[in-house]
Amino acid sequence: MTLLLIIAGICLILSLIANRKKTWLGIKKGLKMFLNISPVIISVLILVSIVLFLLPNEVIVKHLGEEAGFLGYFFAAIIGSVALIPGFIAYPLAGLLVKNGVSYPVISVFVTTLMMVGILTFPIEMKYFGFKTTLIRNTLYFVGAIIIGVLIGFIYNL
Repeated sequence: MTLLLIIAGICLILSLIANRKKTWLGIKKGLKMFLNISPVIISVLILVSIVLFLLPNEVIVKHLGEEAGFLGYFFAAIIGSVALIPGFIAYPLAGLLVKNGVSYPVISVFVTTLMMVGILTFPIEMKYFGFKTTLIRNTLYFVGAIIIGVLIGFIYNL
């Protein structure tokens, strides 16, 4: 992390030297974007924290841990398909779930379906691509996510 901060600082100094006006404009835009997205990030993190607090670790591990077997993959795929969480929140959430005992293969299924399958966005996608295309795409990505989880499980257990 320290190395990334040093590199970012050096790049910022070089950018200031190259064009001070554009650099400050970029910093202002970035800050504005950060402030606009902060409420969403904070609210989702609070919601996830409350859910993780209310659900005992044993329940999470029972349904999403390695002992859950294929059902764990299926639960993760369903949750990921229905949830509408952006990627910048999904990855920290995945880290929290791993710390609470969820296996890496199940996390890979969850994140893959979260990014690629959209049950809640199905009507919008159907409007632009048609019912058949939307159904085929979502079904293939759903099955693909489970295959990815199985492959991750195989590789992880080597």
